[in-house]
Amino acid sequence: MSPRVKLRVNLTYSEVGATLAAGELPPGYAHMDRRVRIGSGQECFERAGAAVLAWGAQRGAGLRVTPDGDVREGADVVLRALFLRIPCRVVRVVREPSCVGFAYGTLPGHPECGEEAFLVERAADGAVWFRIRAFSRPGRWYARLGGPVARGVQKWVTGRYLRAVADAAG
Repeated sequence: MSPRVKLRVNLTYSEVGATLAAGELPPGYAHMDRRVRIGSGQECFERAGAAVLAWGAQRGAGLRVTPDGDVREGADVVLRALFLRIPCRVVRVVREPSCVGFAYGTLPGHPECGEEAFLVERAADGAVWFRIRAFSRPGRWYARLGGPVARGVQKWVTGRYLRAVADAAG
């Protein structure tokens, strides 16, 4: 095998794209669905969408994202926070007139198992919302052991994601 060949590993869950589907999230996971109004109008929508597709939520929350570059469907990325290595794959990118964003899923080594979507939505009245929708369960021993602490950290990071995109939307 050539040293340039990169083996693709499988996602750690089977419900790929479920965070972008209408209706209920898959059973057997903890669910999260948060949204915040970040402004109104086309300019706000475009600024927020550009920020989300440039990893603005993650970087604004203090995570490092490698490799550099914008969100790309099918791309494997590693988020880093302190000592944690958080591997993910972008499973879908959304570019529609009233919705922009993406969803990523967990890869082996991620502390959790599941999927998270980051969506900028423009309502009919012009209001612009940033929405984060996720389903997850512990994927590593320390996430299982940390139980409520791990959920608390997830909520804290989600709040940072929401603030980062709201700030970018200006």
